[in-house]
Amino acid sequence: MRRGVHRFRAGMTLPLPIDETFAFFADAGNLAKITPPGMGFVILTPLPIVMREGTMIDYRLRVGGVPITWKTRIARWNPPHEFVDEQLKGPYRIWVHTHRFLPLAEGTEIHDEVTYRLPLWPLGDVALPLVRRQLRSIFRYREQAIRTHLMDRRKEG
Repeated sequence: MRRGVHRFRAGMTLPLPIDETFAFFADAGNLAKITPPGMGFVILTPLPIVMREGTMIDYRLRVGGVPITWKTRIARWNPPHEFVDEQLKGPYRIWVHTHRFLPLAEGTEIHDEVTYRLPLWPLGDVALPLVRRQLRSIFRYREQAIRTHLMDRRKEG
């Protein structure tokens, strides 16, 4: 891995089939549901968004209280197994988020891998401990929110 480039990984298992799990992620409108409310996440691109390779999504959020606009491109779209979104504009020098979905006999395993580089490297890496803590917190919230929304949807359906 290149100097200054970092990797974050998270994972979870859901007792739901892969098609149902992937469908939740294929609906860009669900992104706001799984982002911590304190981040003030708002999708600026009109919904519904047709997800496929090359789709662009603009949104606004707050990072450490600072308002940020973020533009993402879907770099790879391989339903129901994987998709990759890349930041084109935002707070990071590099941000590539790979989402993988693996079918299991008892449900679906979800793997997230984020490859990122902070701005102003090498000076920007002073903030690395804070960024790692924020990512862990965001993905802990995300895991709980995914479970809540997907399992509630299952109960309603």
